[in-house]
Amino acid sequence: MVLFPEPGMSASDALTPAVVPREPLPESMWGDSSFLGMLTTQLLGAFNDNLFKQVALLTCVDVALATGTGNQQSMAMFLFALPFVLFSGFAGYLSDRYSKRGIVVLCKLAEIAIVILGTLSLWRNSNTHNLYAIFAVLFLMGTHSAFFGPAKFGILPEILREKNLPAANGVFLMTTFLAIILGQALAGVLKQHLIPEYLLVVGLVYVLVAGSGLLTALLIRRTPPANPALRINRDSLLISRDMLHLIRADRPLLITLLMSSVFWLVGGIVQPSVNDYGKLQLGLTDTQTSLMLVTLVLGIAIGCVLGGWMSGERADFRLVRWGSWGMIGGLVLMGLVGATAAPLKLVVLTELALFVCGLSAGMFAVPLQVFLQSRPPADKKGQMIGAMNLANWIAILLSAVLYGVFAWLLGGGEGSHTWRIFLATAALLLPMAVLFRPFQNVPPPPVLPARQ
Repeated sequence: MVLFPEPGMSASDALTPAVVPREPLPESMWGDSSFLGMLTTQLLGAFNDNLFKQVALLTCVDVALATGTGNQQSMAMFLFALPFVLFSGFAGYLSDRYSKRGIVVLCKLAEIAIVILGTLSLWRNSNTHNLYAIFAVLFLMGTHSAFFGPAKFGILPEILREKNLPAANGVFLMTTFLAIILGQALAGVLKQHLIPEYLLVVGLVYVLVAGSGLLTALLIRRTPPANPALRINRDSLLISRDMLHLIRADRPLLITLLMSSVFWLVGGIVQPSVNDYGKLQLGLTDTQTSLMLVTLVLGIAIGCVLGGWMSGERADFRLVRWGSWGMIGGLVLMGLVGATAAPLKLVVLTELALFVCGLSAGMFAVPLQVFLQSRPPADKKGQMIGAMNLANWIAILLSAVLYGVFAWLLGGGEGSHTWRIFLATAALLLPMAVLFRPFQNVPPPPVLPARQ
């Protein structure tokens, strides 16, 4: 697809995928402006997403306190996750049908418009305690990220040599979570000190970050479509029959896909629980509560780097098992701290528990990500990333429901008993940690007959 048609080019020519000759891939990813441009683009996008989302979640807690209504964090997370379930399959189709680089640039253009609407939604809430506009923008942000995801991860095998993929994924995930750290930390500061009095400044920050992401996206080298003849059909709206057939026939791929979704299930439950724990149980400010989340994400970032380094040039599934037990240990420690520790020790011990949980989660995630990128054939990688996004965001959608159920059954929404949610989440992980066995001598992927 030609992003900006040239003079004399017809509309049909502009929509036809351009044939871009493949360039020799650089030996090192660090001297490659294309990789560094993609790395920076996704970092800025993750920063902006989490900057707005954490402000929105903290606002949900404030509205509940001000109006005496129920906590709407679960609804906010549900609406942010829903577009991934609705559109991930179609997004995977687009990333194989058209140039992934073109899709990345278009997504960055859309992000600028969405963050402007996000600023307006915060202004409306500050006057009316009405969350509907914020919910609408969260849905749009989720839609933007659903289309960005397959292109973002699917482009790495196209711009990097295969031997660089484990290290690149470790750095990619580490910088993503670094962006989440910065976004969540700044969200607490903005929420506490600038909203609503200096909302224009907040909006300017959103727009500057989105605009910078657009500029860095232009550094990415042009990539040809992986499968320009791919046709749209009903399968494109979810997961194609070919993709489902491939996943069912390849047991290691199926297990890895399911395990990947567990990472996001846990994260989706823990984030709003920490917000409740900090603001309601400990009585912390927005900034202090967000900084507690920062320790979790810092642990994930360090764990991603360790996972990439320990994996070497292949996916090491032993890290998945170690990481699952580490997450359980961190969650149990969170529960025990919340139930028994003296008040002055709560914050420090909570941050230690969150760091352990995050470190384990980062090591857990990297080998799964590498395997899902490298295992499928070249013309199915975009669809595989779309299927991964769909599975992951079904897990996040489920996490919003589980968080709401846990808060209702265990008293987490009242704040004083939020620690019970961490123990319940650890119990969810326990069967997986017990039953999972690292793959040994993984067989080559099955060769499937061509489908008519």
